[in-house]
Amino acid sequence: MSAPHLPKVAGIEPSLPSPAHAPAPHSPSAPPASEPSAAPGAAEEAAAPRAVRPVDQLAAAQDRLAGWISDLTTLHELTEHLTRTDSLDGALQELLRAGASLVGAQRGLIVLEPADGHGPDTTVGLGLGPADLGTIETIPRGAAFYGRLLDGLPEEGEGTARAEVAHPDLRNEPELDPRQREVAARLGYAASYAVPLATEDGGRLGAAVWLYDEPTEPVEHQRHLIGLYIRYATEHLARHLELARVRAVADTLREELLPSRLPRVPGVRLAVRHRTGPRGGGDWYDALPLPEGALGLAVGSVTGAGPSAVAAMGRLRASLRAYAVMEGEDPVAVLSDLELLLRLTEPARSATALFVYSEPARRQFVLAGAGHCPPLVIGERRTEFVETSLSAPLGMLSCWEAPSTDFDVAPGETLLLYSDGLLHRTGEPMDRAFARLHSAASSVPRAVRDDPDGIVDHVLRTVLPDGLDAVDDPEDVVLLAARFDQV
Repeated sequence: MSAPHLPKVAGIEPSLPSPAHAPAPHSPSAPPASEPSAAPGAAEEAAAPRAVRPVDQLAAAQDRLAGWISDLTTLHELTEHLTRTDSLDGALQELLRAGASLVGAQRGLIVLEPADGHGPDTTVGLGLGPADLGTIETIPRGAAFYGRLLDGLPEEGEGTARAEVAHPDLRNEPELDPRQREVAARLGYAASYAVPLATEDGGRLGAAVWLYDEPTEPVEHQRHLIGLYIRYATEHLARHLELARVRAVADTLREELLPSRLPRVPGVRLAVRHRTGPRGGGDWYDALPLPEGALGLAVGSVTGAGPSAVAAMGRLRASLRAYAVMEGEDPVAVLSDLELLLRLTEPARSATALFVYSEPARRQFVLAGAGHCPPLVIGERRTEFVETSLSAPLGMLSCWEAPSTDFDVAPGETLLLYSDGLLHRTGEPMDRAFARLHSAASSVPRAVRDDPDGIVDHVLRTVLPDGLDAVDDPEDVVLLAARFDQV
């Protein structure tokens, strides 16, 4: 019975298997081992390497293909993780972590120092604390493993090695700077591998360094993978860098347009918390001393986001201050003037506003609102919203007008003004968001009821358990508290 044939693979006829009963080595059909071979050159042919069979070639090709697919899958997963980062610091940390897995390192750091000199300049570490990073920064720049990369190595193709700096054995490199060897011994790493972070258009952003506990260096395959990853990661990093710069400019502009400090008014203690969304928004607040010991309190919000909204917010706040000085005793007149200005200068924009005129010594409070949320009064015996009339935002009608509201705040009570962004950030319907705010104000601990800073912090922690640092939340938040003491 003949042995079965192996199936064909990709059109290649495989070799037949050996017979089930092969002849013995010393069968009559084969010459004895002690006798010379009858055919000349038989020993040489037997010693020659056997030709590679097609099946072996196919297996080798399949192994290479499997390796390529594995590498592409790994790079895809790492870049997916990188694209989910929503801040510059998060992108730097993810780049460090992914690079360490690709080059087989345990620790590392990134020195961010854009070549254009506009910053931000920072250093972040993986497996390195602030003290460790400070120790590494004591190495002279010219001797540091990232210094040459920051100062600029010649590019590939100019007769030099690729732009990387590898020290596979820091303890046994005689030309190494003694300070670098000393720091390596103190922190317990024995080798380093550094690459530049650069984009094609934006130039160098900084350098990434990975540290090994034992003498080693990445093999060529690892260097190829980290090169592919870095090429994509630096473009993503450059986008985060540009966004961080825009945010820094917007933050600076906004801080200049808002009060640098709260005023001191006899009988009143003030506290404020303010946070804007990632694009920069138009929420604002003010606390303005007025003649005869009066105090004007205001919060507002301009529609839109970005530099134009910030600029519009600055104009409205400055105008409200002027109107409050001239006719602050009549909050309706103040907002009417503000509405006229908005229609003349910003016809395509609307705004909400709330203005409170208070005379702490006489316990008199008058309020006017334009589409804004009512303030809260927080005291030992009550926590309630101030009743205000329903009114439209500024710029929504051909002529805005709404009646004012008189209310009282007893000594020891706190008036809490806020923007609607505080309610929107809860992610709940407005009625439930109002209920949550009221519950948070009612649950202020007795120990902090006399402290406006303690009150606003408690309300924020209760209403927004995740805090104000959600960078992807577009809503601005303003919380302004005024505690009225006995004069």
